[in-house]
Amino acid sequence: MDLVNDLELMGLMFENLCVRDLRIYADALDGSVYHYRDKTGLECDAIIHLRNGRYGLIEVKLGGDKLINEGAESLKKLADKIDTGKMREPAFMMVLCGVAPFAYKREDGVYVVPVTCLKD
Repeated sequence: MDLVNDLELMGLMFENLCVRDLRIYADALDGSVYHYRDKTGLECDAIIHLRNGRYGLIEVKLGGDKLINEGAESLKKLADKIDTGKMREPAFMMVLCGVAPFAYKREDGVYVVPVTCLKD
């Protein structure tokens, strides 16, 4: 395998591990985790939906400014498509990443959270 394929495989494995963890936490809150993809190719790696109707949009990225920015832009694009006359706005948007020095909220409102922050 070449480096590009190795990185893609690592990214896919990391995403699956993160979604598994998110499902465990959502289940403890009596919630569910979904994946979204529309006909234009816009997708969201995880949507945590709680029984009270609140939900959050999550993109999973290995890390690095470029990937974090791509994830945040994708989340904002999806949030802009939501008809808030029919459903609530997302409670939060988050880029869950493997490499980040700490969790923070960007100026655009998107949270950047290292996976190591997911714990009891």
